Amino acid sequence: PGTDLEVTGIDLLKSQNSRLHHTDAYNIESLVVRRGQAFQLQLSFNRELKAADKLVLCFGIGKRPMKIRWTLISLNPRREQDLSEWQISIIKNSGKECLLSVISSPRATVGRYTLNVKTGTNIYEPKNNAVYLLFNPWCEADVVFLDDEAQRKEYVLNDTGYIYVGSAYNIYGRPWNFGQFEEFILDACMYLLDKSKLKLSNRTDPVFVSRAMSALVNANDDRGVLLGNWSGNYSNGTSPMDWIGSVSILQKYYKTKKPVCYGQCWVFSGVLTTVMRCLGIPSRCVTNFSSAHDTEENLRVDIYLNELGEKLNSISFDSIWNFHVWNDVWMKRMDLPAGFDGWQAIDSTPQELSQGIFQCGPCSLKAIRDGDVYLPFDSKFLYAEVNADKVYWVVKNVNGKDKYIRISTETQGIGINISTKAVGQNKREDITAQYKYPEGSREERKAMQKASSFIRPSGMVPRARFASTLPMGHMASEPRVLHEAVSKTGLQLEITNTEALYPGNPLELAITVKTSTPGSWTINLASSCQLQSYTGKVEASLGYVKDTIKLEGKSEMQVPLKIAADEYMKTLALVEDEVFILITAIAEVQGTDEKLTKETTMSFEYPPITVQMPETAKLNKDFSCAFIFKNKLNVPLDNCKLLVEGLGIFKKSVFDEGHVEPGRIIKSEIICTPTRLGEKKIIAKLISTQIKGISAEKAITITE
Repeated sequence: PGTDLEVTGIDLLKSQNSRLHHTDAYNIESLVVRRGQAFQLQLSFNRELKAADKLVLCFGIGKRPMKIRWTLISLNPRREQDLSEWQISIIKNSGKECLLSVISSPRATVGRYTLNVKTGTNIYEPKNNAVYLLFNPWCEADVVFLDDEAQRKEYVLNDTGYIYVGSAYNIYGRPWNFGQFEEFILDACMYLLDKSKLKLSNRTDPVFVSRAMSALVNANDDRGVLLGNWSGNYSNGTSPMDWIGSVSILQKYYKTKKPVCYGQCWVFSGVLTTVMRCLGIPSRCVTNFSSAHDTEENLRVDIYLNELGEKLNSISFDSIWNFHVWNDVWMKRMDLPAGFDGWQAIDSTPQELSQGIFQCGPCSLKAIRDGDVYLPFDSKFLYAEVNADKVYWVVKNVNGKDKYIRISTETQGIGINISTKAVGQNKREDITAQYKYPEGSREERKAMQKASSFIRPSGMVPRARFASTLPMGHMASEPRVLHEAVSKTGLQLEITNTEALYPGNPLELAITVKTSTPGSWTINLASSCQLQSYTGKVEASLGYVKDTIKLEGKSEMQVPLKIAADEYMKTLALVEDEVFILITAIAEVQGTDEKLTKETTMSFEYPPITVQMPETAKLNKDFSCAFIFKNKLNVPLDNCKLLVEGLGIFKKSVFDEGHVEPGRIIKSEIICTPTRLGEKKIIAKLISTQIKGISAEKAITITE
């Protein structure tokens, strides 16, 4: 008999396979492929492969791979179709070399497999025997299939983007590096998959995987990636404002296996997008402006004002966040009736327990839009975030007792300008219409009625923390008013700033009161200015104006509200979060029961960072990049730090700039060596004691 057949080497043809599988960007030694798609490998033997030789390729996953559980796939090119839905074929057999093609099942378990080759009684295990198998949005039979190349490029392959923040009428994109292809990121995702305790059979399904990852990106329950902190004190960690991307967070987590401090919603969402894109599930960061929180699913948020129009923090359980960021992931929902495929919302910010742990979604956007809030997962919670009503109450002191007077209900103020980055462009796309029908339309009313039948109806009773002590009197629940009551006076309020809002300058604000019907009207106006963090928490009350205005017929009057810089600069330096300017106005028309409230949130404006560098550069050739900032404000900035990162160009770096007086220019330079081709982005962010939110970015094209 001839010599036993032995494998002498194996070539996983990494560069060819990874190009075809859109995995060539992963910074990892091993082969990374997507399920349901062919990849090739070349075997070398000690002699020619003959028809009678036994040859089996084994792909195993998990601690104890077993055929019966589909966690051990044994592929024999001589045998017909394997039951596991994987396929193998010999493409070319010549001399001592044999070229094989393997197609994994489009329903295969996603994760890290080990490969060995059996020939008769010999087993050959290659040195680097790991093969990573990912979801495949390019494969029609995969449940994450996305039939649009531009969208796949954006939602799977783009490693940079924006997360939209600010307030509903003052939106800006915060650049974010997702960095799903950077070193150790794929291994960190594999570690999270193992940590999720998902059965390997459930790791085939993006519904289970995305839900598990929404739980693991927060540290609650399972010592996951990020610890949330909204306290304003970040001294023993990194302030949520100081991150510019997910890479350093996931790398640190993978290295220490301990939660990283600290995150707030955009950080959770940025990291979850990285994890989803890394695993091959199309994903996007979604920002909901004026987002309702903790409404106990009763579709109502109560806002309490004092008689000056100042918002009171301490009373209500529920709140309206200026913005909240979650994620959409793309998949077919085989677990639901037909019609709920496509985008699904998931949220890793720890807010509410779902099946006992902090996780949220996936929930079909179509279910949210149509009011099908009985469908899994967490559809009531997400529906309330974009559809609750705002109810304003004034707390008046009557004979030493607090009396609650309801002044207005706003049905259209929550869940507006829902935003994500546009496909293939550096701009915002408004996706509100994917979450809700137009306000007041027939479809919206139908969806609202359907949802309300599943959500506990709320009586019109203030939900204050000490509501039990209130004389409730007769406050019957009332149906939701879909149209605004017709006004006698046509009273309207507008809030504007008359000068740019630079920190260190006075805040010059104005409230315009308008009437539009014949008659003489006397109006009591109270308006206040406060600083609040993005979660709606009041950080400081800066000042107010109370005035009585007389208007005739169709006319208007502007009432100024000016806040000196000294009134707020101390708060800016004390609060570690970025703060917004909240202006609230209450108007009451004497002799009628007409009352109106209006609130507006504005952001401070900052001088820019300029990034100077060439428009193109050559692979592996150094170029220099300069960051320039001039302090055009009237106040010095303390503890200035410049954070910069360029994926595929240089690692995240920090420049300590110290104390920057008004008028001073700072310039920092970095020498960059590009390691990857294509368009790359450099992100810069300046943080100081007084201001947190100045960022800039610049793109460069790297050529061979």
